[in-house]
Amino acid sequence: MTERSTIRIRHENARRRALVVAAREQITPGLLSIHFTCDDLGDFISAGADDHIKLFVPGGGMENGKPPMRDYTPRSFDLAKGTLAVDFALHDDPGPTTAWAMAAQPGDEISIGGPRGSVVIPDSYDWYWLIGDETAIPAISRRLAEWPHCQVSVLVAVTGAGEEFALSTAPGHCVQWVHRPAAAAGDPAPLLERLGTMALPEGDGFIWIASESGVAKAIREHVLARGHPQTQMKAAGYWTQGQADTTAKFD
Repeated sequence: MTERSTIRIRHENARRRALVVAAREQITPGLLSIHFTCDDLGDFISAGADDHIKLFVPGGGMENGKPPMRDYTPRSFDLAKGTLAVDFALHDDPGPTTAWAMAAQPGDEISIGGPRGSVVIPDSYDWYWLIGDETAIPAISRRLAEWPHCQVSVLVAVTGAGEEFALSTAPGHCVQWVHRPAAAAGDPAPLLERLGTMALPEGDGFIWIASESGVAKAIREHVLARGHPQTQMKAAGYWTQGQADTTAKFD
């Protein structure tokens, strides 16, 4: 059996950088991509597809005595060109960072910090499952772009057909969408129902999960109960229903 291990990396150069909005791309009605330029991106490091950077919202008031800040995935970046893209899942009653993104125009500025560290998942497993909701799409998109030759099955919960788009066209990638209303984003049942129809493939696989915290925990427990090894899984709550700026890790 191939020897594999997840690698954790600490980045010592996780400092603040200033970004300038270069362009907006409305991928779906509920998913906005903002492309930034940065003249200080030369030593930026993001080794994991689900890394997080902190966005510090300008003019966003104060939260607990500090400017608002939220975690987002650097969906793509080019150090030579000094460009970086961040995708934003849009929703009703947006928080300060989403509200800023919805109003952002070319020339606007925002600062980021991080990533402080990366978790690098080996690309040598026989197969992968990537499971999540709208907030997981940026990390899933980046993972698929970085692993064009891997066998990857994706399962994503969104509000409807209008939120579907071509995540990948690689021959080894299979993308399935589950529809549920935004009000049910904290209900694991739609994803669990679809998962119940999916047989675990032969060989060694890795399962990655990111969604609302309660949903992520329920999916994690489901695949563990089916005999999938905990050491070949990474699960996280990217948000928690009813709580602002709250995340959770289960590994």
